[in-house]
Amino acid sequence: MADTQQVDTQKADQKAERRVARLAKRIGAFAKAHGGAEGQVAYIGERGARIVLVGEDGFWGDLVAPTYEAAEQAVAKSGITVHESFDGEFAAKVTTGPYEWKRMAGIQLGG
Repeated sequence: MADTQQVDTQKADQKAERRVARLAKRIGAFAKAHGGAEGQVAYIGERGARIVLVGEDGFWGDLVAPTYEAAEQAVAKSGITVHESFDGEFAAKVTTGPYEWKRMAGIQLGG
């Protein structure tokens, strides 16, 4: 029985490593497409953690990792700068376009 648990643990660890590698690859692709990137990791409960990315060109995006630890490992592996919070100079780098302004207006108008 112990051997089965060890094999299951190894498989789970390998699966987690592959997830981290895929997240890091996607973060790297975003950074490459936008002249570099910075990020912030936020815990979102049972769902895991949200990785918010802001490119040097002002474009932004996000990814969801299954755990906070996986998110931290992915951003570390990708080599981007990570911020503790999404405020100040970091938030000011985000460029909003017509889509975001429409969404914000719709939310305020109840739609």
